[in-house]
Amino acid sequence: MYFKREIEDSVLDYLATDEILVVIGARQSGKTTLLRKIQEILDEKGDISFFVNLENPKYLSKLDEDYENLFEIIGNRGNQRAFVFIDEVQYLKAPSNFLKYIFDEYKGKIKLIVSGSSAFYIDQKFKDSLAGRKRLFELNLLNFREFLCFKGFEDIRHLFIRSDKVFQERNISLVDINQVKHLLGEFIKFGAYPGVVLEKTENGKKNLLEELFNSYLARDVEVEGVRNKTKFYTLTRIIAEQVGSLFNSSELANTLGISVTAIENYIYILEKSFQIKRIRPFYKNIRKELTKMPKIYFLDTGIRNVVLDDYGSLENRIDRGPYFENFVFKLLHDKRSVKTINFWRTQEKHEIDFIVNRKIAIETKFNARPFQKSKYSQFTNNYKDIPLILLSYEDKDNGHPSILDLI
Repeated sequence: MYFKREIEDSVLDYLATDEILVVIGARQSGKTTLLRKIQEILDEKGDISFFVNLENPKYLSKLDEDYENLFEIIGNRGNQRAFVFIDEVQYLKAPSNFLKYIFDEYKGKIKLIVSGSSAFYIDQKFKDSLAGRKRLFELNLLNFREFLCFKGFEDIRHLFIRSDKVFQERNISLVDINQVKHLLGEFIKFGAYPGVVLEKTENGKKNLLEELFNSYLARDVEVEGVRNKTKFYTLTRIIAEQVGSLFNSSELANTLGISVTAIENYIYILEKSFQIKRIRPFYKNIRKELTKMPKIYFLDTGIRNVVLDDYGSLENRIDRGPYFENFVFKLLHDKRSVKTINFWRTQEKHEIDFIVNRKIAIETKFNARPFQKSKYSQFTNNYKDIPLILLSYEDKDNGHPSILDLI
């Protein structure tokens, strides 16, 4: 059964253009399924389409040998414009050269729609920018609206319709709130990989999460030539334990007994494999506020739980503060209206968790009761045009927005 992804309509909007459509995202995020669905839509309209999966070594070797071998693979297409889907294009030795050649030689005759996993392949192999020839789409893991559809709760999906606002007031009945909170608990614990969401049992979800992290990341580690895999995975665990804290490469290099260059390379692999995301500081006074150190979050809280080997519920976790903060980051990252996510911190260690679009400040607290806005006066006094909002896991009877207002 196919579950529609929200990005689908955006990709369909560009099928009539000549641009190469490039869909990137984590392994097992649903890229192949999306491409297959778009091909199905084209076939139903009577368009000519072909699908080439470059995980097939026969196809890969042919295209690496000669780009014109594409037509040996797809056969006779007649004079009608053809849509050619290339899955896992990063496996080509020179993907940008291949795409540029087909675009320049067969513009108007061949429309390319391609997918790519692990963005460091794209960084390394797309030497040509393909400027003016490509349009990039990033397929994130499921957002909560998509999660509800995958779980068979389309009847309450309308409560979380897409909005260009970061927060949106919603009138949700007590019955719906209880149901949503139960589903939200699963979403936080096991994350947003489509296959994991569709797994029926908790053990099945855990096993698939472990397989996703270990096998797919191991492939990227192998390709990147990481020599000390033990220290790579140790660093990954440290990041999981210290999520939301300042990331000090020099300090961690000393702790692990490796170079700062190695630390940065490991972070690069994790980031380009769509496992983590670095966010940078927001500042006005460079001398007082700016730090070069980023903060790091996991793009999927289920993967963080794999790394920590802890699947406890949010309410019962010792680390529920950073755990909840990481989940809020994931929700912000999911919103298409959010262009930038930063944090604010001074040399005196005054700090705000998130600055969104340079327009709204968000401090996250699992429990809203100890929040005192006066503690953040240094920020509110210096940035009077940026409202500060407390975001808690609790319901909104505390006077602050709840997590339900964000999703």
